[in-house]
Amino acid sequence: MKNYECEVCGYEYNPAIGDPDGGIPAGTAFEDIPEDWVCPVCGAEKADFKVVE
Repeated sequence: MKNYECEVCGYEYNPAIGDPDGGIPAGTAFEDIPEDWVCPVCGAEKADFKVVE
């Protein structure tokens, strides 16, 4: 699974960790996160994330 980075603040979503505080369990692929999820650091929308190469 690929990591995704918030283009607004630089937060990196790592699927191996998930976003426990946001209700996203470890092992959740970015594609499987609900569309209404927001960056836990700055509140940016899911659409503001890009794949980390």
